[in-house]
Amino acid sequence: MVSIRDGVASVRNHDEHDSQAFHVSGTFRLSVKYALVHTIGKDRHLNFDPCCVSFFSRGEYIVMGGSDKQASLYTKDGVRLGTIGEKNSWVWTCRVKPESNYVVLGCQDGTIAFFQLIFSTVHGLYKDRYAYRDSMTDVIVQHLITEQKVRIKCRELVKKIAIYRGRLAIQLPEKILIYELCSDDSSDMHYRVKEKICRRFECNLLVVCSQHIILCQEKRLQCLSFTAVKEKEWLMESLIRYIKVIGGPVGREGLLVGLKNGAILKIFVDNLFAITLLKQNTSVRCLDMSTSRSKLAVVDEHNTCLVYDIHTKELLFQEPNANSVAWNTQCEDMLCFSGSGYLNIKASNFPVHQQKLHGFVVGYNGSKIFCLHVYSMAAVEVPQSAPMYQYLERGMFQEAYQIACLGVTDNDWRDLATEALEGLDFNTAKKAFIRVRDLRYLELINSIEERKKRGENNNELFLADVYAYQGKFHEAAKLYRRSGHDSRALSMYTDLRMFEYAKDFLGSADPKDTKLLIKKQADWAKNSKDPRAAADMYLTAGEHLKAIEIIGEHGWVDMLIDLARKMDKAEREPLSRCAVFFKKLNHHGYAAEIYNKMGDLKALVELHVEARHWNEAFSLVEKQPQFRDDVYVPYAQWLAEHDRFEEAQKAFHKAGRQAEAVRVLEQLTHNAVVESRFNDASYYFWMLSMQCLDIAREAKEKKDEMLKKFHSFQHLAELYHVYHSVHHYMSEPFSSHMPEILFNISRFLFHNLTTDVPMGISKVDTLYALAKQSKVLGAYKVARHAFEKLQGLKIPARYQDSMELSCLTVRSKPYHDSEDLIPMCYRCSTNNPLLNNQGNSCINCRQPFIYSASSYEVLPLVEFYLEEDISDEEAVSLIDLEVPRVDRKAAGWQEMTSEESQCLKLDERIEDPEDDPFTAKLSFGQGGSEFVPVVVSRAVLRSMSRRDVLIKRWPKPLSWQYYRSLLPDVSITMCPSCFQMFHSEDYELLVLQHNCCPYCRRPIDESN
Repeated sequence: MVSIRDGVASVRNHDEHDSQAFHVSGTFRLSVKYALVHTIGKDRHLNFDPCCVSFFSRGEYIVMGGSDKQASLYTKDGVRLGTIGEKNSWVWTCRVKPESNYVVLGCQDGTIAFFQLIFSTVHGLYKDRYAYRDSMTDVIVQHLITEQKVRIKCRELVKKIAIYRGRLAIQLPEKILIYELCSDDSSDMHYRVKEKICRRFECNLLVVCSQHIILCQEKRLQCLSFTAVKEKEWLMESLIRYIKVIGGPVGREGLLVGLKNGAILKIFVDNLFAITLLKQNTSVRCLDMSTSRSKLAVVDEHNTCLVYDIHTKELLFQEPNANSVAWNTQCEDMLCFSGSGYLNIKASNFPVHQQKLHGFVVGYNGSKIFCLHVYSMAAVEVPQSAPMYQYLERGMFQEAYQIACLGVTDNDWRDLATEALEGLDFNTAKKAFIRVRDLRYLELINSIEERKKRGENNNELFLADVYAYQGKFHEAAKLYRRSGHDSRALSMYTDLRMFEYAKDFLGSADPKDTKLLIKKQADWAKNSKDPRAAADMYLTAGEHLKAIEIIGEHGWVDMLIDLARKMDKAEREPLSRCAVFFKKLNHHGYAAEIYNKMGDLKALVELHVEARHWNEAFSLVEKQPQFRDDVYVPYAQWLAEHDRFEEAQKAFHKAGRQAEAVRVLEQLTHNAVVESRFNDASYYFWMLSMQCLDIAREAKEKKDEMLKKFHSFQHLAELYHVYHSVHHYMSEPFSSHMPEILFNISRFLFHNLTTDVPMGISKVDTLYALAKQSKVLGAYKVARHAFEKLQGLKIPARYQDSMELSCLTVRSKPYHDSEDLIPMCYRCSTNNPLLNNQGNSCINCRQPFIYSASSYEVLPLVEFYLEEDISDEEAVSLIDLEVPRVDRKAAGWQEMTSEESQCLKLDERIEDPEDDPFTAKLSFGQGGSEFVPVVVSRAVLRSMSRRDVLIKRWPKPLSWQYYRSLLPDVSITMCPSCFQMFHSEDYELLVLQHNCCPYCRRPIDESN
């Protein structure tokens, strides 16, 4: 929309996202605003009164007219680009045809003018850098290889562009800007201003060199330095049609100049004299020189591409339909030219290869062709297959390799390698096979080169190897025979499983060769998944080992045992392989048969051990004792792996490896203590004690030492068994034990920790558990004593607060213990204090207490000893007699009736101690400071009841231990394995829970 009011014209362009407006006023200013709020850029001063303004080409440009009697073109930023048309009166209106480049003007005198705007292409190219004009005021430099682009904003009309190496020249209406790259990196795209030439120049063409700019003005060439000093000038005899920098030293670059009259000149910027390369009859349109400066390609006005030898001025060839030409910068003999919608590639003197391509060719680098189509430059990747095959057809392998290096497919590389190999050009073939990474052919070439170094020069033999690798087997065989190497032909046929051709090739030859052929045919049958045929062929050829391998791998047991039975026992290696396969196939009977046939008893023992056939192994050891270690040591290890430690120890004993048995158990015990598995540690210590007892029984020289260890390990086993419950109570949030049981356990453990504390057992946990349970059960005196003991120990931080609080609160309690907790000695009926300085013995009679292994309550048992002349067997037989006693009436109420009254009288009969001889023994010799054991005679033993006596039947060299129950109504159970005592109810409950003894883990179904 255009509106004129008070000298102000406004044009608005609306779309979905923004709003753009241009304001021109009578004060000769042009403002550009967005959304009618913000002004972008600066105001532009106009030298006339604007009367109309309109967008051109989708808002990229502005057409404006007014009192200056002309219409001008501006950028959207307000930069004036040029005059569209001049009229004789003011331009009052201007309109642009949508989606086109047509402009209509309306003038004050009634004139209407119609214009078409055409924008020329302004660009420059040097190798892989292309610079072109964008939006009339910007320059974009594009790297054609990496596709990087950089924009240079000039904010004025760009008239000419020239680029050369690290230099970029931009001609503006009033100056020329010289840019340079910031670094020498070939991929660097950062340009900075080097020089400014603030002068106005009129020229047809602009060229830049390292230190100069070249201006072309019709027939004249001027060389100016970057400081605008004119250094040289050349005047040509005709109009200059084409100019190109062809490189050279800094400050001494060469120019290639083509004139309208057909002359082609070479000019150096440091030389006043132009060198005429050649002159033709037609005008020059395009020029290019090869990389070695030896050939010149010219496109004339008749669209003909002519190629000359610069030194001889000879026309080498010419091609029609060309509008531009370019030499390959990496290959001397290759050029390309475009025309009539085709791209033409020509190598040397070979025919032209064509493919469709629109545009003009402006550069050729390797396999990339730079093509300008309309306003865009593109790098087209063109495979060089066609020229490569042209060279291959003439056997020019080196030249074909150079072409292939520019860019061909993998198949083309393979064809090149194959052709070069067949042509015996091993160097080219090797490089080509490296490209396709064909190791097979590379190995062939390397072997041929090694053979040539050793003096071989038979090309027929080399070619035969090549044919064999290529699959041309019959040709290779002919060449092998011609060169006198029949064996190679035979090996080739047999390796290829062409046995019929091999037989034809052999005819009637040596039997050794025939046998070799059978072996190879068997190999082929094996590899072709016909193993039975292969096995038969190997047996025919006498290759028993190979036949056995095939039969064994496929598990043909019947065939294998038949073969083994037919072989002589002297063939030990084949028989051994048969036995190995029988073991793998789990046919140990056949394997044992073979070992018996060979007489290899050691292998037979190993077979039984590997198969875990222990009974057969033991029977063999009975006949051959020298293999005892080979059987019992693996057997013991197998038992230990299956947690059968008791049997493992026996096996170690039988093998004579007692130290290993003890070492394994000690390591298990140590691990259990370190990992706080105190229940397992107790069990392992018990196992160790029994191990020491066995050693003491068998090795009399170690008897004393082993018995000492036995008692030590028994004691440790009981301590760890007890501490397991304390540790579980202190570390877990809940406990399955009653307070009374925890109290008894803690007190028992405290009495046993008076001297050394075993590893892993915490005295703090023991005392703290004792203190807590004492406080709960009313044993305040014990609790205070335990807290006092704890004050001398290092307390963990997690117990500190609760322990201090409990220590304070217990002091408010009476300083005595609950009478219900006081233990009584069943021998002397003395009440013992809870904290006993005698440990776990009576303070009066010194009789050791017997504790239940579950609740650790004192059991009503008294240990007694036999007189010296009484053996264990005799004592048991006397106890089993059970002589009947006189049944005395128990004390009770006696009823007395008379005519006058009825009375009840309490009959208090005192039982005579002589009635129970054992009771009389209890009180004998008491009251001393030394412990006096109960020693019984035959008469006392005869008076005992079998159900009241418990016997620990220790194995030799230990003596049996005897205990008498003083309360027959209290049912007590003793484990027959570890001899620990339990209340019967507790023992039955624990056995139901664990299915074994809680102490020694003896299964309930195991016989005693």
